[in-house]
Amino acid sequence: MTQHLYLLSLIIFLPAIGAMLLLFFNRKAEEAMRYFALMVTAITFVLTLFLLPAFDSSKAGIQLAVSVPWIQSWNVNYQLGVDGINLPLVLLTSLISLLAMLASWSIQKEIRGYLILFLLLETGMLGVFLALDFFLFYVFWEVMLLPMYFLIGVWGGPRREYAAIKFFLYTLFGGVLMLIAVLMFYFNSTPTDTAKLQGHVAELAKKDAKDLTAAEAKTLPVLRGLYNVENAKASPRGSFDIIELQAIGQGLAAPFLGFNRTLQIVAFILLFIGFAIKVPVFPFHTWLPDAHVEAPTPISMILAGVLLKMGGYGIIRIAFPICPLGAQYAAFAMVLLGVWSIIYGAFAALAQTDFKRMVAYSSVSHMGYVLLGLAVWKLNENGTVGKEYWEMGINGAMFQMLGHGISSAGMFFMVGVIYDRVHHRDLNKFGGLMGLMPLYGGLAVGLFFAGLGLPGMCGFIGEVFTVISAWNYNKLLAIISATGVILTAGYILWAVQRVYLGPEYKGPHGEAITPINEREAMIGFTLLGLAIFFGVFPGLMFDLMGPSIKQLVDNMDAALTVSPEVLKTAVGG
Repeated sequence: MTQHLYLLSLIIFLPAIGAMLLLFFNRKAEEAMRYFALMVTAITFVLTLFLLPAFDSSKAGIQLAVSVPWIQSWNVNYQLGVDGINLPLVLLTSLISLLAMLASWSIQKEIRGYLILFLLLETGMLGVFLALDFFLFYVFWEVMLLPMYFLIGVWGGPRREYAAIKFFLYTLFGGVLMLIAVLMFYFNSTPTDTAKLQGHVAELAKKDAKDLTAAEAKTLPVLRGLYNVENAKASPRGSFDIIELQAIGQGLAAPFLGFNRTLQIVAFILLFIGFAIKVPVFPFHTWLPDAHVEAPTPISMILAGVLLKMGGYGIIRIAFPICPLGAQYAAFAMVLLGVWSIIYGAFAALAQTDFKRMVAYSSVSHMGYVLLGLAVWKLNENGTVGKEYWEMGINGAMFQMLGHGISSAGMFFMVGVIYDRVHHRDLNKFGGLMGLMPLYGGLAVGLFFAGLGLPGMCGFIGEVFTVISAWNYNKLLAIISATGVILTAGYILWAVQRVYLGPEYKGPHGEAITPINEREAMIGFTLLGLAIFFGVFPGLMFDLMGPSIKQLVDNMDAALTVSPEVLKTAVGG
């Protein structure tokens, strides 16, 4: 456990340590600070790679788990761990952070301040994905807010203050809703009859493992772990442990403890809005285009490649498993929102003349597939209908987050490369860039095709899986969501035609259009190579994620079939 504690802690806090060390650099030593920050992000990426050989992908559940008391009076722990759901996102975060830092050579003012905030942002992002204590998760979630606010507000475009404040207010509002849900769980996770709970656990503990029923074998470690029940003097306290809260929400602590249907529905709605703002889902998306357009290129890469994925991760890790009754109650509404986001985002992208705003709206459309895949949970009076399709949907949603993390970071980087040269993003003034910058044009078209969902590239797999899973849920909605692929092809091919294949460049600063340098080419080749690799070998990610996602689906399905009354209530009977 100790070595796991050191490894996971170092992954999270190495960027923050690097940020503090930057304070000791000479203010004028800008190149030295750049290379030092790049080295920190590179080492952090290598450390995340060490998680792969230590992780057994054939097993579900949390591995490399560590838990150290932090605020004992409130039962808050420094609790970390990895499973098949967060490990791919940790790897994505460290990789995109490394590439975004490499892209940060375009930043020319207040270099030290920029690098410090960038590294603090990386610590917050990694902490969110690795935290297994809800209080700790919330702390890391809020830690990300200020660095991103200043990175947009200081180093952004002409309307940077407006975009930064809008981002701050939206995210802060979502965080307040999440905090209310955190407190609801904490104060409702205390047993009403501690003495009876202690007696029950003592009786189960006397039995041999072979004499326990399947339900008792599953319940005993949950009840034993919730509180120090062997200690009769221990005062009952609520829990921030995400895994314990999941067990309570899924009925594994019954009859001594549980979250009733009303609490789950209210908490789920609060959590969903908080996470949907980050995804973002219509109608909580309006902060995103402004933030993307005004943010500097490396921060747009982080925003699209990592921050949006935190919303989807929060739904999978927290909202769904802790509030299965709430998830089922809201399933149809989430499917509608997902389909609407797909179509709305695609039409909005078609209408844009700003290159970067078009890519921003494409993220709204592509992340709609994530919500669609998560929500296709279909029930009848006998239980889940086509559970394997729902499992396929969640797998597709997870893969869509990873694929979009690669392709969107690549698209924003390619927009930034040409913007740094000509200082405009008007689609109608571009043209002929393939002839002027052939290597850049080839890389850009490849990455935009990955975002389009071309078979053999990373954007294809997730979209196909989510649409197929939606067919089991509602055929009409599946057909509508599939048309999003056609609309995506429309706006991306139209943009490629206007920017790269047009007859000639018609905008200002034509003399500044020069071939991309080695640093820019390295970033482009890396992202394009990954887009092709995961498009050809998607099984590598599915093998990593599969057991954990199957366990999630099985546990949530079991939570609704605990009793006929629960199932009847869940399906509105």
